[in-house]
This record gives sequence, C-alpha cells and structure tokens, in this order.
Amino acid sequence: MGELYDLPVADTTFAPSAAEFASISAWFERYDGLVGRGEVEAMADMAVFPLNVVSDTPGGDGSSAQWSREQFVATMSEVIRGGSDGVRLESARTPHFLTAGLVLVVTDATMTAPGAEPVPMRYADLLIRRGDGWAFQTMVQGGWGDQL
Repeated sequence: MGELYDLPVADTTFAPSAAEFASISAWFERYDGLVGRGEVEAMADMAVFPLNVVSDTPGGDGSSAQWSREQFVATMSEVIRGGSDGVRLESARTPHFLTAGLVLVVTDATMTAPGAEPVPMRYADLLIRRGDGWAFQTMVQGGWGDQL
C-alpha cells in the first residue's frame, strides 16, 4: 500500500443548530423578496462571482458555465422581467450542511402564474459563509443547458 496523502479534512461531525437553519431560511426569504420585486442588482449582491451555473440540455447532457456579475444581471433581468407580480411560488427547501461554512440547499417548488398551469421545479444552490453572512456561489437547475 502506498503512502497516505496529506489531505485537508473538514470536520464531518458538524451538526447545524436551529439558529444556523434559521439563517438559511432568512437568507432565502430576503432573496425571494428581491426576486419578487425584480431587484436584480440586489440579488447579485447576494452572490459570489464568478458564479457557477450548472444545468443540462433537453438531450440530457450536462452543461456548466461561470457567470460574471454582468452576465448574472443581464440573464436574471430577462428571466424575471422586473418582478413576479401575480406569480405564486411555493417552495420547500432542504439545507444539507456540509460544514459550518458550506450548505447545499435543495428546493422543490411549484410556480403558478395567473391563468397558467402550475409548473413543478427542483433546483439547488450552494451557499458559502462569508464574514457578513451567506452568499450563493453555485446555482443548479435542469433544462437551461442550451442557454449556457
């Protein structure tokens, strides 16, 4: 057997407290509010750039990109078009703390626009702890790969 590598190992015994779960919920409440009001620049303030964006194509191939702040603002401005007035989004989020400073949040959501059928969605965000709180660094959602 060969030599063991000197690898950095994170504390796998970390158990998040109720306050840490609450901090994630509060972060998403703030972010969702900004989305609803179409405040894309403020949304960008809650991210770390370059931002990893991961998806897949309709054909099933994985796809990824790194977006600058400018790309994020341009894309999200088009996607949310000034806000989500009348659109209802119901979300169930499941945070998976990898360490005290890394949390992967899986969201199962249903979006309903006036006069339209509900659209189910599943996506994930990787948040990293920064000195002033949480920021998202990676967005993962299927179906957007052709646009990356």
